[in-house]
Amino acid sequence: MIFYFLALSTASLLVLIPHLHKETNRWAAFFLFSASIGGLTGLLRQKGFTELAHASEFINHTLTPYGVLVFSLVYAGVLENKPGARRLAKGLLLLPVPAMLAYTASKDAFAIHYGPLLLWTAPYYLSACWLLVRSLRKEENPLHRRNRLITTLIIVPTLLGVLLFINVARVFSPAFDFFRYVSVFILYSFAVALLCVFVYGVLGIRLRFERDSLDTTMQAVTSGTALLNHSIKNELGKISLSTVNLQGSLGEKDAEAKEHLRIIAAASDHMLDMVGRIHNRTKEIVLKERPVPFDKLAMDAVRLHERLLARQEITIKTIFECRPSVRLDPVHLTEVIGNLLGNAAEAMPGGGTLTVTLAPVRQGAVLSVSDTGCGIPPGALSRVFEPFYTTKKKADNYGLGLSYVYNVMQKSGGSVEISSKPGAGTSVRLYFPRNKILQLNGENSDGTYQNTARGR
Repeated sequence: MIFYFLALSTASLLVLIPHLHKETNRWAAFFLFSASIGGLTGLLRQKGFTELAHASEFINHTLTPYGVLVFSLVYAGVLENKPGARRLAKGLLLLPVPAMLAYTASKDAFAIHYGPLLLWTAPYYLSACWLLVRSLRKEENPLHRRNRLITTLIIVPTLLGVLLFINVARVFSPAFDFFRYVSVFILYSFAVALLCVFVYGVLGIRLRFERDSLDTTMQAVTSGTALLNHSIKNELGKISLSTVNLQGSLGEKDAEAKEHLRIIAAASDHMLDMVGRIHNRTKEIVLKERPVPFDKLAMDAVRLHERLLARQEITIKTIFECRPSVRLDPVHLTEVIGNLLGNAAEAMPGGGTLTVTLAPVRQGAVLSVSDTGCGIPPGALSRVFEPFYTTKKKADNYGLGLSYVYNVMQKSGGSVEISSKPGAGTSVRLYFPRNKILQLNGENSDGTYQNTARGR
């Protein structure tokens, strides 16, 4: 039983810590930890802590089904666009817990009464399973569908096992130990979860292997391009100097030779410029952070691209739900936002809508840049942050824009996420943690302010 506690509590931390800003992960961690508390019941009884044993058992049997159902609601996107209604639903779903506590306390002995418990936990568990399966069936994005399938395979069989072998079975035989049967389902869930965490990732987790691999790649690229940049610049410098010397030694009759030398000089300058651009995107980033009104910085970055977007008949929408003062490097963050706006413009050559949203989240603030462009193929989505990887065919695209964005956000203590649907568009989200936000205020009376411009 103690292994059960350690395993589930560890799983809850792995789900929670890397993704504190995600409501889905917070509720997943909540129900995992609530379930883990049940693993302490036997140990507490053995040590003579009877009241604590009752408390741990009560938490396990009441908060776990509540947490599972709320997790499933959030994961399935139910009432996603109605935050007030979702908060109300969470509150109403919690009511059986204090009611169960009052009912249990009214009895002579404090013990779980499985008959009344089954009346509400069975609908909770079954509804959670239905929501997970429903969200899987409705998902159209192949990558997201795979993730939903994995989550459903991990959770649904174990929920049904808990419902059958604990909640239902103990109505008929309260004293019988059904945990040995439930442990089979729990071991199954752990096996599937561990396998999929290593191979695919579950709820955004890959045990840091994928991110660490990307960080290592960035370090290798940084040192490698620095050395390559130095060598190429030296050799191009020799070519340029020799070209100038030759041009000076030629007479007026050597017009053709001078033209060839001019072409060589122009090519050298172009290569120097290209090497400089690559080096600027891959060199070690040193941040010079200071308090910055982030809404103003984001708006200024949008204005810098207004003409480009206007030429392409792109509608610009900025929706700022907060005006945070954030400690960041304004030069690098302006470049980051510019990269995202440029990518969005390239994805909509025939026009479309570009939406820039700045909103508060529980753990800080998030800036989203969304377009209605061509989208990114599912097979390429997992590689977009890799240096030199690009899906674009233009000669001046080196595949370093998003790797630069990733690098800056990592150095800034934040994170970046991307989602895309071919033919529907792409959304990139920049998350800034609470410890970087000096103040999160300045809302209008309705909580938002909006500026909409139309490209001409």
